[in-house]
Amino acid sequence: MRLTRLTALMLFPWLLLSCSAVPVDHYAGQTPKLDIMAYFKGDTQAWGQFQDRSGKVIRRFQVAITGSVSQQDGQRQLTLDERFVYDDGEKQTRVWKITETAPFVYTGTAGDVIGQAHGKAAGPALNWAYTLDLPYKDGSIHVQFDDWMFLQDAHTLINRATVTKWGFKVGEVTLFFRKSNHAKADSA
Repeated sequence: MRLTRLTALMLFPWLLLSCSAVPVDHYAGQTPKLDIMAYFKGDTQAWGQFQDRSGKVIRRFQVAITGSVSQQDGQRQLTLDERFVYDDGEKQTRVWKITETAPFVYTGTAGDVIGQAHGKAAGPALNWAYTLDLPYKDGSIHVQFDDWMFLQDAHTLINRATVTKWGFKVGEVTLFFRKSNHAKADSA
């Protein structure tokens, strides 16, 4: 009996978390509508930070992003070339290949992403989930990202990602994207 109560107490927080997630379809009727292919086409700048699970800011960074859209086997494909510069001077590049497999449903790959990323957009929101091979000490670890992006206006996108390992929260990434005034950010 004691083991059953202990197991129930351990599982209770996970049950609460799994019940509290808002589905991306909740935002379907809201505007502006996010089309990531249109938003990220051209040049975009981003600024962000990683906070550990206590909320302490560990790293800050800037990202220069160049996006191009093409057709692959009748599907739209977005190539995102992301150039990161961290506050300690470290530089990193990530190139995403994101394919729209159905209207506002996406899969994606990148060199440090394990397997495929999966996402769905509705209204101004996109929920994007993937496993990242993250450099750590003298090696790397695999962590899961649960990204939520929200289009504020034609030029501004806010991203908040929860980072977990073995189901436990490791930290969060907060990121702000901004299109230049000269770039078109169609939000059809």
